Amino acid sequence: MATHGSNAAVSESSDHQLSIARSYQIEALAQAIKENTIVFLETGSGKTLIAIMLLRHYAYLLKKPSPYIAVFLVPTVVLVKQQAEYVRKHLDLKVEEYWGEKGVDFWNAADWKKQRDQNQLLVMTPDILRNALSHKFLTLDIIKVLIFDECHNAKKNHAYAIIMKEFYHRELARSSKAGSSKAGSSKAGSSKLPRILGMTASPVKAKGSSSSEEYWKQISELESLLHSKVYTCASESVLAEHIPFSNAKYTFYKEMEIPCTFEEIKNTLSILRERYLLAIRNSTLLDSSKENATNRLSKLSKQFEFCLYELGIWLAAKAAEAHSCEANDLYTWGTPDVRGEAIARDFCKDVHNTLSSYIPPGWLVHHINKESVLSHGFLTTKVVCLIESLAEYRHVNDMRCIIFVERVISAIVLKTLLCELYPKLFGWKTEYTAGHNSVMQSQSRGAQNKIVDEFRKGTVNIIVATSILEEGLDVQSCNLVIRFDLSTTVCSFIQSRGRARMRNSDFLLLIPSGDTETLEKVQNYLISGEIMRQESLNHASEPCAPLDGDIMNEAVYHVESTGASLSLSSSISMVNFYCSRLPSDGYFKPYPRFEIDKEAGTCVIYFPKSCPLPSVRVTGNVKMLKQLACLEACKVLHKIGALTDYLVPDTVEKADIDAQEIAYDYVAEQVQYVPPELVGRYGNDSNKEYHFYSIKLKRNFEYDIPLQDMVLGVNTELELDNHRLEFDLEVDRGTIAVSITYIGTSFLTSHQIRTSYHFQVMVLRVLLDNAITKLKKFLAVFTTKNNVTVFDYLLFPSMGLNKSPLVIDWTSVNSVAFLYAKQHNCSLTGNYHHQIHTINGVVCSCSMENALVYTPHNEHVYCTTKRLVGLNGNSSLQLKGEAITYKNYYKTRHGIDLQYGDESFFAARQLFVVRNTLQKGRHHKEKETSNAGVELPPELCYILMSPIPITTFYSFSFVPSIMHRIESWLLALNLKKMHLDCSPSYGNVPASKILEALTTKKCLEKFHLESLETLGDSFLKYAASQQLFKKFQGQHEGILSSRREKVISNASLCRLGCNRNLPGFVRNKPFDPKTWVVPGDLSETFELGQMNLSTERKVYIGNKRTLKEKVVADVVEALIGVFLSEGGEMAALSFMSWLGIKVDLVNTSYIREVTLQPEKYINIEHLESLLNYTFNDASLLVEALTHGSYMLPEIPKCYQRLEFLGDAVLDYLITVHLYNKYPGMSPGMLTDLRSASVNNDCYAQSAFKIELHKHILHGSQALHQHIVKIMREIDHLTLESTFGWESETSFPKVLGDVIESLAGAIFVDSGYDKDQVFNSIRPLLEPLVTPETLKLHPVKELHDLCQKNHYEIKKTAKRTEDGTVWFSIEVESEGEVFKESCMASDKKMGERVASKNVLKRIKETI
Repeated sequence: MATHGSNAAVSESSDHQLSIARSYQIEALAQAIKENTIVFLETGSGKTLIAIMLLRHYAYLLKKPSPYIAVFLVPTVVLVKQQAEYVRKHLDLKVEEYWGEKGVDFWNAADWKKQRDQNQLLVMTPDILRNALSHKFLTLDIIKVLIFDECHNAKKNHAYAIIMKEFYHRELARSSKAGSSKAGSSKAGSSKLPRILGMTASPVKAKGSSSSEEYWKQISELESLLHSKVYTCASESVLAEHIPFSNAKYTFYKEMEIPCTFEEIKNTLSILRERYLLAIRNSTLLDSSKENATNRLSKLSKQFEFCLYELGIWLAAKAAEAHSCEANDLYTWGTPDVRGEAIARDFCKDVHNTLSSYIPPGWLVHHINKESVLSHGFLTTKVVCLIESLAEYRHVNDMRCIIFVERVISAIVLKTLLCELYPKLFGWKTEYTAGHNSVMQSQSRGAQNKIVDEFRKGTVNIIVATSILEEGLDVQSCNLVIRFDLSTTVCSFIQSRGRARMRNSDFLLLIPSGDTETLEKVQNYLISGEIMRQESLNHASEPCAPLDGDIMNEAVYHVESTGASLSLSSSISMVNFYCSRLPSDGYFKPYPRFEIDKEAGTCVIYFPKSCPLPSVRVTGNVKMLKQLACLEACKVLHKIGALTDYLVPDTVEKADIDAQEIAYDYVAEQVQYVPPELVGRYGNDSNKEYHFYSIKLKRNFEYDIPLQDMVLGVNTELELDNHRLEFDLEVDRGTIAVSITYIGTSFLTSHQIRTSYHFQVMVLRVLLDNAITKLKKFLAVFTTKNNVTVFDYLLFPSMGLNKSPLVIDWTSVNSVAFLYAKQHNCSLTGNYHHQIHTINGVVCSCSMENALVYTPHNEHVYCTTKRLVGLNGNSSLQLKGEAITYKNYYKTRHGIDLQYGDESFFAARQLFVVRNTLQKGRHHKEKETSNAGVELPPELCYILMSPIPITTFYSFSFVPSIMHRIESWLLALNLKKMHLDCSPSYGNVPASKILEALTTKKCLEKFHLESLETLGDSFLKYAASQQLFKKFQGQHEGILSSRREKVISNASLCRLGCNRNLPGFVRNKPFDPKTWVVPGDLSETFELGQMNLSTERKVYIGNKRTLKEKVVADVVEALIGVFLSEGGEMAALSFMSWLGIKVDLVNTSYIREVTLQPEKYINIEHLESLLNYTFNDASLLVEALTHGSYMLPEIPKCYQRLEFLGDAVLDYLITVHLYNKYPGMSPGMLTDLRSASVNNDCYAQSAFKIELHKHILHGSQALHQHIVKIMREIDHLTLESTFGWESETSFPKVLGDVIESLAGAIFVDSGYDKDQVFNSIRPLLEPLVTPETLKLHPVKELHDLCQKNHYEIKKTAKRTEDGTVWFSIEVESEGEVFKESCMASDKKMGERVASKNVLKRIKETI
């Protein structure tokens, strides 16, 4: 055996496993490697280890990138995690777990391929594999090992059996025909089939029999089905060497005589039930809710009667109490039967009170008087027997007992009984665990796992359990098992006995005295294991019997392109699943309606109106009519495209996923582009022609320092909109208007260029830093770096208003030369020209006037303005109320002795703070940084630039903001050109509007993209909806919505934007002058890289930043909005086409094969007068008013498709109307106006106001009752100016849907005339919201308020017994709590009303 894995399949860890494996495990593994095998061994014998060793043997085939996998099937969800964890513990395989709640039913081929590629072992429930095989998402040829845990379940229509019959045996038959395997052999003759390993403690699941032939028949059937041979030990003694067997013991109890009070109780409960049934019939519950409530009451009554006769009055009362105490929180939102549940709970409370009345006051169960208890029927003899049996084990240390019962309610009430008894008597803690029950709420997997874990640890001593603990769950520490209710099958008996894993454990069976039939059954169960073992051994050499031929001949539908298949037996579930995926609402769940005529042998399926297939009719075998009809329906649904080639509903599989989309993976870190117009190669010592632009500055406030215009020189001419670029700067005192216009061209010499760079770097560097540290670095490298790609443009001070715009103030530019002059002689004389001492040396006093100076003693930089004649070192100044000379001040403050105290000081001011002056309203609130005047002794000054006026520094302090705006504008211009290079031009779209679309709210500027995004979003939705409506005329609203989502989703728009390199254009954070790059500053190691956007366009790459996917999507929508608003729909469609969104709004006919007579169903004349529109095809009006619940086949379609179209049309029309009507609104205002106008609440109120509810064709009692409720409340409703969310009444969504479907009907009937739709629908919605009447949605307003002020908010919602919702909101603001609660018809309305009330209180306080 050890040499069989020589092909690297068995590693050191595997060798270790084999070395400790038991002999029978080695034998079982050897057989499993050789052929398909069913391992039949006792519970606790280590069957899973055999599976582990077999997986290890095949592990080399599963190593990725191998396409092969192994699959481990378990019958219940609870076992998925347990077996997966066990494999992970022992094998180095990538293991994944699968069950229904993970949403696997909605996975497609790509999802499953990802699972295959990433994982080696898939642990799952069998239905998942069956479906995956059926849809061809998985195939048997890639599964190398297929393990069936608890394989005795492979019977009849269990998923285990279906997997083998429909897939394995069909493939085996095909292989046999091809000569690739031997018929009747269990050896996997085809390499395309997986190795099968079944595991069971009993290959027979049926009721016990004393006949060995019957046992062999069932074993043989299992072998044939699994195409495997059974392996088992030669005798029980072999297993006994390794695992303990429990001692089977009988405990007999005498069945008691039924007390006379039981019949009295039974009659009382019957009368009580009839009273509640009458209450249900007379209630206003829906018919379906009445039926559910009636069925629930019937089940409860039977359950209480069972408890009464089987367990006694006391436990029957406990059962009623358990049902009456179920918490409201157990019921999920949207449960239609909440009131029915409340009636059931009231019934249970009355039952509990009735039963309790038969128990004496103060009677306690642990004060048991056996005779009294039995005579009065408080407990039955069977229950007393259980109590006495447990008491016999009171001296057992570390008690671990499992009591098996048949019913969930028995487990619950016996747990209650034992919890009252044994903690007091023996210190035992009791829990119960049970699976799903239609009457009781089922335990969660987490709760079950927690109880089992506590049982293992010993903190729980007794578990009362249903069959859930029989199968698979690993509970090794059990020393007593009691069968309170006898097992119904051999398998159940063997598995429950096997739970007693501890040595010398007992298996106790409670049997009625004198019940020979039960005793005989138990004895048959006890010998069944040995019989099955011997029969398996006797037939071990025989091949598997062939599978029943009828099974193989079952009708199957195959899809050639994918290999997906659907059998007759699976067809009904497929039809139901398909209908469940059709569009639905709160008033109608789509389902197929069957009409079966057994006499004629026909079956007709009527599908919901949203299905493209109205009906299917078949004839055939009466027993199979429904299956035949469903299979035929699935064939037709596939042929018309409603089922994909994988035979799944089109809404489940993502439509048209291309390779590019699958490969797309957005990276949040994106570069910021730099416009090529501002970039060049620095260091060419040659003359160059520049294009010059005048930058005029005009302020709206008074200030003692005048502004100086500037001149910008760039390498290429800029394409200014209307030959001008204008914008405002917001500064401390007001605003400065910036106007940029083209002047012309001129050549500059290489010397002028270098001097100009030197000038602007020195000015801008000291302004940005207010220090000379970085300036020193620049001066050190200025003449050494050459031929590098940098920001290449020049900024000059202008000569002034009365000069030619092109006259540059070269005097100021040349002021940089002062620093390098060896001598500073001045030929002028007079009062303004005196020799003074500076750090530079002796200079003329004129050099210190209008100069940039640095004072090392305090490391400050100043602009000097004039000489202060008469003010010197001997002059006095007031310091803290005392007079002191300047000499003394500098001595005491700085430790400096002024050497030239008689020389006049100079007036100076600190440099201006460079700020982001593009931000909206920010600096009006900021305190201006002081640049008040100071007096400087010249001997402490180092002159950096002279002469240069302070006006130059003041004006240049705005340069970073000005150039940032120009840079951003140029990027917008480049994007516009990039689009026009590939697309025709529809009008002139200004670059400034494109810049608005590229600017997010985070930039904090006057404009941002929100309005344009709202506009673009509505047009994109409108265009995509119209295109899909026309193109896919046979597909329902769910598919259309799915396809539209694929077009307009953030992920899709971001992907398209990235394909066009849009992220680099986006501006997503406030401008920070500190990070701005000074043109010509070579001190930083910053060189711009080039990027080609297209063959015609290039940009340069700047810094990286984080950009979320949604931001890119928002920009795409905003750009669509720009081209729409500035160039019209054709311009927007052109831009969308450039992005990759192909939409053709050409009039496409709407094909309608409708023969109905509209006047039979609706009042056409009245409706047309309401809409002020005459229909060409009135059947569209019928369709627009038909709800999905109206199941009559005469009307083939419901309103959902028209609603899909009308929703988008109305959204677009109202958004455009608001955008055009209020052009000066703030960017966020359009979003709020649109939200207030375009919502279902608003539409629903409008529909109710014109009584459209009277014309809707529907068959929903729930909808009818909702409308009746609204009509009762209408007296105190105000419908005049409620824009949807002011109302505190919840209108049916259907009413709003109908407004949209009518808009869609008019749109189609009028030949897609938007104006006609607006003219017809707008009057119904009047008065439309305006900026003056706008009220934000209370939920949004409260959220924004709490977010802005950092308030804490808590929300609580509970559904009450009458079906209403109690909603509470609590807001904590600076220690004060605002709390409001309300009752509402639904959760959405409750949140709205509570938010409104909390807002009112907060506003009153503020």
